[in-house]
Amino acid sequence: MDPTPSQSDILCQNCGGQCAFDPAQQDLLCQSCGTLWPLTSDTDHESAREFPFDPDKPQLEPPSLLGHHIHQCETCGGEVVFTGPALSERCPYCDGPVVLTSEDKAYQTMALIPFRVDGSFAERSVSDWTRRRIAAPSDLDEVIAKGRVAGLYVPFWTFDSKEAIEYWASYKTGSGKNKRTKFVSGNMIIYFDDLLVPASQHVTPLIRDGILHDFQPGYLRPYKAGYLAGFAAERHHWAVAKGLRMNAQDKDLLIRNRIKKHVGKSGTRVDRYRTDTTGIHYRRILLPVWILHYSYQGTAKKVVVSGIDGRTFGERPFSPWKLAGYSALLTILTMALGLVWGATGIL
Repeated sequence: MDPTPSQSDILCQNCGGQCAFDPAQQDLLCQSCGTLWPLTSDTDHESAREFPFDPDKPQLEPPSLLGHHIHQCETCGGEVVFTGPALSERCPYCDGPVVLTSEDKAYQTMALIPFRVDGSFAERSVSDWTRRRIAAPSDLDEVIAKGRVAGLYVPFWTFDSKEAIEYWASYKTGSGKNKRTKFVSGNMIIYFDDLLVPASQHVTPLIRDGILHDFQPGYLRPYKAGYLAGFAAERHHWAVAKGLRMNAQDKDLLIRNRIKKHVGKSGTRVDRYRTDTTGIHYRRILLPVWILHYSYQGTAKKVVVSGIDGRTFGERPFSPWKLAGYSALLTILTMALGLVWGATGIL
C-alpha cells in the first residue's frame, strides 16, 4: 500500500507547475507547460491483491493520520480531501459549503480505479440522459446545463467469502382442495467474489446500484497522488468488521435467492438458513464518480455519472402538463382498444 499522497508528488518535474490527472490519457498532465507524466508501472497488477480477514482475531490494521487537511461539509457532514488544483468551497456530495478542519485518522486505501471519462464526457452523458426523460419539463435540459459537475473518488470495500449453507424452505403444490405445502431442506456451498460494499454513509444507492455495480478488478491501480490530482476523495473511516455488517443485508438477499434457485420450485419461500462463513478477503478501494448538482424550482437534485464507463442515473422533476397529456392519451387508446374488441366480438 502506498503512503498518503503528498501535494509535492503532483508538481511538474519540468517547470514546477501543478499537475492534474487526465482521464483521456490516463497520465498526469501539467497545467502550465502541458507535459505528460506517466503513472503506470510494472507492478500495477498487484493493485488487485486481496487481504485476508478473520473476524475471530483482533483487528490488526489501526487507522493512521491522513496527512492532509480535511474539508467538512456544513450541510451533509461529508469529509473529503482535495488533491492538487481541485480546491473548492462546495461539497461534491451535496453541493453544500465546506470548511477546513483538522487532520483526522483514516484507514489506508489499498487501490483505486482512476477516472476513465472526463468532465466534458460526463456533461454530455447527463445531457443525453436528460433528453431521454419522459414527461420531463421542457426547460430541464437548460436548467441542468447550468449545474455544477464535481469529480469525486468514493470509498468502497470488496469482499470475498465461502458460505457453507444449511437451509429449510417450502413451496406450494396443487390447487384448490389439493393444494399442499411441501417442506424441503438441503445443503449448498456459495462463493462470493468481489461483493461491492459502500464504505461511507454518503454513498447512496444512486451511486452504488445505479452506476458502480459492474466492478472490474482489472481496472484497479495503485493508490497514488497522481490519480487523485484534480479531484476530491473521501477516505476510509470504518473498520472491516463494520463493512461486513453493512454487507449483511445484501448478502442475506443474495443467499436467499441462491437457495430458491437451488430448490428449483416456483414460489419457493426460504423459512430459515444458517451459514458458516470462511475465507473472507477484502480490499479498501476508491471508485470514481461525477456528480452534477442542479436546482429545479427551488428543489436540489443531482445526476450521477460513473467515472469508469459514463453510465448515468439521476433525480428528475416531472411536468404536470405532460403527465396529464400522457394520461389522457393512454385513456383514449384504452377506450379505442375496447371499442375495437367490442366491435369484433372478442371478449
